[in-house]
Amino acid sequence: MLTREEDVDAHALRRQGWTISAIARHLGRDRKTIRAYLNGEQAPGERRQSPDAFVPFLEYCRQRLADDPHLWASTLFDELKDLGYDGGYSTFTRALRRYQVRPHCEPCHAASGRNVAVIAHPPGEEIQFDWLELPDAPAAWGVGEHAHLLVGALAHSGKWRAVLSESEDFPHLVAALDQVVRKLGGTARRWRFDRMATVCYPSSGQVTAAFAAVAKYYGAGVDICPPRRGNRKGVVEEANHSAAQRWWRTVPDAPRPLLTASRTSATGFATRPPPATSSASTASTLYASFERVLRFQSACARFATLTRTDRRASRFRPRPFMA
Repeated sequence: MLTREEDVDAHALRRQGWTISAIARHLGRDRKTIRAYLNGEQAPGERRQSPDAFVPFLEYCRQRLADDPHLWASTLFDELKDLGYDGGYSTFTRALRRYQVRPHCEPCHAASGRNVAVIAHPPGEEIQFDWLELPDAPAAWGVGEHAHLLVGALAHSGKWRAVLSESEDFPHLVAALDQVVRKLGGTARRWRFDRMATVCYPSSGQVTAAFAAVAKYYGAGVDICPPRRGNRKGVVEEANHSAAQRWWRTVPDAPRPLLTASRTSATGFATRPPPATSSASTASTLYASFERVLRFQSACARFATLTRTDRRASRFRPRPFMA
């Protein structure tokens, strides 16, 4: 890019009979640059604008965010990458703001900027558990209007795993909890729950006798969040938000023949590598330090529970083959 002074000099030297090569050597610029300014193809002080790679996807993003105004930008970015967008994530988010693609949401705007407290969690100290209800489950799953996802998150590193379940009753809770703990590689010294009725008495916060037996079996203490203090388990709440926004919103609407198919997709999403913006070596070291202090052995037998699930049998009968 030429400055205004260089542009004036270039035009003056050209009118004096200088060649483009001589002007380029005199100003220390490329000949193609000098020719472009002399021909009026470029203006001084203005950079040549390259084509915006986001423009072909602008209408798709507008429609997507009009249908779902709270869709995460990272989820939308993943979709555009599959559609052929070759820009970076920071360039993509700048384009969203520049074109004002996301509709305004007054409740979200009012909730931003609140004061938060950072609670220190030593490695291996706590796993936070919570149920996440997922609406509009495919009918073929046979779980009713909602699917139930038990999420367990390591409070120190934020690493989380989740298991789909057909109910939130006590037997399904224990079965899902066992799977989550095994997917994490072991248990921490303490478990944290909100005041769910299958773990404690909601009015007093005292652990039930049935769940106390489960905690003693796995050798973990139980902490119950104070009433109306959901942020006390903010790590698993963030994991719930990530699972709902990044995974559940991308599950195809087509019915799955088995619930295990989506269980596999949930596990695959939770085991994705750390984002490229963070140091991979730092993240792996952080997770490795967590695993060294976990005391649960995967070879341990599961806590005995009896689960019951009601399903409707199909009346379809295959017709006999007629030659």
